[in-house]
Amino acid sequence: MTTTPPRNKYADFENLRTQAIALRREGLSRRQIRDRIHVDNNDLLNRLLDGEPAPEWTKRPNAKDDLREKARELRLKGMTYDEIQVELGCSKGSISLWVRDLPKPERKRSTEEASAIAKRGWEATMQRRERERQDTHAQARAGIGAMSERELFLVGVGLYWAEGSKSKIHRPLERVTFVNSDPRMIQIFLAWLKLVEVTPDQVRFYVHAHESADVSGIEHFWSDFVGVDFAEFGKTTLKKHNPKTNRKNTNDAYRGCLVIQVRQSAALYRRIEGWFCGIVDAAPLPDQQNRT
Repeated sequence: MTTTPPRNKYADFENLRTQAIALRREGLSRRQIRDRIHVDNNDLLNRLLDGEPAPEWTKRPNAKDDLREKARELRLKGMTYDEIQVELGCSKGSISLWVRDLPKPERKRSTEEASAIAKRGWEATMQRRERERQDTHAQARAGIGAMSERELFLVGVGLYWAEGSKSKIHRPLERVTFVNSDPRMIQIFLAWLKLVEVTPDQVRFYVHAHESADVSGIEHFWSDFVGVDFAEFGKTTLKKHNPKTNRKNTNDAYRGCLVIQVRQSAALYRRIEGWFCGIVDAAPLPDQQNRT
């Protein structure tokens, strides 16, 4: 006996594809199309837009095309790889690929002069890479935009299941405890606790720090960050110093860890576990057919 599969919001594929293509041809980005037709599955969105080119405004220019042409111009003027690297800030490996069919210039400098030029070229390359890193970071950050409550909710569940304490078979303890050294992670988790209606009086803070660090400074840092008087914190836990270990985190950026514990949180823990299982159920399975 054949059964009819249940309909869902993605059942009418052809209708969705028609809408997606029409929006693409109007010049909308993938994110804009996703929000318009309410498709949260990236694999499905890829299928809906299959064969439709992206609008020009969403395409990033290939800066290396211009660099390649400039490198060839400089090579034809007799410049060495090192000199071109200083001029353009790109790697000598890329330069070699771009100009290998051009005549090799006559060597006119001493080994010391060539070494100095090579050093400046490497510095220029590192500066270019840092600019590219900063540009990529800024573009990615700007691409996030505003976050809906649902998006924050899902981020928070995933964040807790990755970083929070979990009940184990050998240690069954259903309590919400989150430990992290990154203030940005703490910021997200506190915003998430507020979203799931955990009240401030339910939250207790503790500090974990290395005993050889500036413990008082670390305690005041976390107290100021979360806006809670340190007198309301629990007792600080200190990690004993082992002189045989080569401890790396000794600079001023070391802040230890902040522990966030939610009192009487067994029910919340169980909901978090269920929410995470729901996310797993909703996530697409790996393509087993492509595995060898």
